[in-house]
Order: sequence, then C-alpha cells, then structure tokens
Amino acid sequence: DGKQVIIRTLDIGGDKKLDYFELPEELNPFLGFRAVRLCLGKPEIFRTQLRALLRASVHGRLGIMFPMIATLQEFRDAKALLDEERTNLLAEGHKVNDNLEVGIMVEIPAAAVLADKFAQEVDFFSIGTNDLIQYTMAADRMNQQVSYLYQELNPSILKLIKMTIDGAHKYGKWVGMCGEMAADPMAVPVLLGLGLDEFSVSATSILQTRKIIREATLPEMQELAQKALEMGTRDEVAALVEAHFNK
Repeated sequence: DGKQVIIRTLDIGGDKKLDYFELPEELNPFLGFRAVRLCLGKPEIFRTQLRALLRASVHGRLGIMFPMIATLQEFRDAKALLDEERTNLLAEGHKVNDNLEVGIMVEIPAAAVLADKFAQEVDFFSIGTNDLIQYTMAADRMNQQVSYLYQELNPSILKLIKMTIDGAHKYGKWVGMCGEMAADPMAVPVLLGLGLDEFSVSATSILQTRKIIREATLPEMQELAQKALEMGTRDEVAALVEAHFNK
C-alpha cells in the first residue's frame, strides 16, 4: 500500500549483544564502541549491510537510519559509504531506488543541540528517547539505584526534543519518536504540542495513543507544551499534564 519501511543499521553494543559477534570488553560499553561507531570502525561489515539495503530498496519505500550519531562528520562518513556502495551496485548492473530517504537516530544530546545543522543534510530524524534520557541524565536506566533519574517528562528532555523538532521543521524535515516515551499517555499530549510528526509505538499501545491524539486539539496541546517547557521539575510537568486530563 506504499507505506514506508525504515531499517536501522546495525545497532549493537551497550545492552544489545549478538551471540555470533564478539564485542570488545569495555569499562563503559554504553559510551563505547557501539552502533554506528562500530560500523564505521568495521566498514567491511557495514558495507555488506548497506549493499543489502540498497538492493532491497527497489521493492518498496525504504528508509535507512543510522543509530547513535553524535557528530555531523559521523553522519557524513556513514552516508559516504552508502553512496559508494550505491555507485558500486549501479556499476555492477543492479537497480537502486533513487528516492531512498536517509536519516539518523537522535539519542545523544549533541545531535539534538545541532539538529538544525543535521537537518540540512538528513531526510528525517527519529528520537530514541530511551538512550537520550539516559545520556542526558547521566544515569544507567538498568541500574535501580539511579532509576529515579530516568524522567521522560523532565524539562531538560522536553527542551532537547523541542530543539530537534524545531531544527528539523526549519528545513522541512520530519521527526518521529521511538522508545517508551512515545507511548506514554502522560507524554503524548506534550509531544503533540512540541510538534512531533510520528509516534512509533508497540501494537498494544496503538489504540490508547490514537485515542489521545484524536481527542486533542493542536492549539491546546501547543499551549500545554509551552507551559511544560517553562517548568523546573518532572513532577511539575506531570502535575500540569494530569490537570489537563482531569479537566
């Protein structure tokens, strides 16, 4: 039916491991050799995946997304390998979709802060809230002792999301979100007001998320989001959203 499929390139490291691929031992794997960093460090593996994606692109609307991008140069390096493999495939006589969209995951605060620069070169953004919150709050979300810092509605997180959306929309690019926050009923109204274009949620969350979106009015959500950005704590934002639902 013409719907787009977006595939994230190899995203291992941290808490994501493969039985058949040995990762190096690191003192802090969440901040180490993972995701696109690993792919750029092992281009022979990366090129194989990129070739497969490019060849698959002729069968439908395919988007390619690079995870864990921290700098514009990382995106350029990954995109350069993609372009090289596109050229190689065409020279070999293979067909490749000319309208392939290429985007990035916004999981690192540095990418959110420079979203307006990225937006001049990428086709779309997907905000990965699980890691974005973890890196912004400097708290391991798997560690129960600091789990209280994993705050989706913390104003600092909302401001990073707003920066990403504003930077993208300035250049006509769309922004999606994956991660637990996209399906959180408390967060959905605020995200709507911030201008989020696409919510990626699990099948069990679709009906509830759709209901919240359908019952919302954009001006009201924009006002709610603006008030949330002016709050100082997660609890203040939560109280604001609860008051909205209780009206």
